[in-house]
Amino acid sequence: MAVRLEEIGDRLKAYRLGRDLKANKIAERLGISRAAVYRLEKGELIKIETLERLSELLNVPLPSLMGVGVEYYNNAISFFERMRQLEEHVTHILGNFSPFSFLLLSDGYVEYLRLMLNESIPTAQPQRRKSLEYIKKVLEILEERRMLARKRRTPIVSVVSSQEIERFVQVGLIGRFDLPAKVRKERREAACAEIERLAETIDRQPIGVQIGIVEGPAPSQTFQVFERAESTTVTLSPYRLGDQPNISTGIAMITSAPEAVQLFTSTVGAQWEIAHKGESGSALLRSILAKAKNSAAAS
Repeated sequence: MAVRLEEIGDRLKAYRLGRDLKANKIAERLGISRAAVYRLEKGELIKIETLERLSELLNVPLPSLMGVGVEYYNNAISFFERMRQLEEHVTHILGNFSPFSFLLLSDGYVEYLRLMLNESIPTAQPQRRKSLEYIKKVLEILEERRMLARKRRTPIVSVVSSQEIERFVQVGLIGRFDLPAKVRKERREAACAEIERLAETIDRQPIGVQIGIVEGPAPSQTFQVFERAESTTVTLSPYRLGDQPNISTGIAMITSAPEAVQLFTSTVGAQWEIAHKGESGSALLRSILAKAKNSAAAS
């Protein structure tokens, strides 16, 4: 029961951050102290009456707040914060990523991601400043996740589609298509450098990192399986952190339902069986890079 209460508190915090509500605003609306709100987010003092009021205040279905069935997130801040919480206690992460796990990205890529997200916002957009602030908050949470994974040396199994890699290097690290040719060329080179780094990671075989390259398409849906000591959780995400990233549209889902866990775990397992790994995997990546560079030279 203690773990369940703590997770209710985690969800409360994730939804609150996504709604951009400060703890003192929640406290004011509920008629309690700010300290009491923080205790709620630690899984303390939770009563059904309080949860019902929070559900209404946050505009979140009560079952989602309680983690009954499926949790739904239509906000990247809420979703990535919830993933950060899961990763605090994870023992293993399995997943299909597009094009690869964010937790394995380089420091340089994160800066390109910031650039891509910012340039995807039209200059004349009325709420551009608000959108830029939203991007900043998302990146802060993503960076926390990346640092946590490095500190904990979280074991990661990442299944990558060769078609996604091909698209990644052909399109480049862009947030929109109307960029100058010189910029597009530099962004394609940056994408190639990131894939070369991924190939080097496969060659190095660092402890806890397993990468498999599936020829052709992998499952189009981005999902991850978080294995923890007390339970296993599946996350499904519409948000993209690769080329033409998307953090503004779509509904993410999280569930610990046994049938979902079994299906997604077996899907990763089946993909892993046919994936190129080790020397074969890095060779496939470098063949994709060679074709991309030849194509660029010919154009």
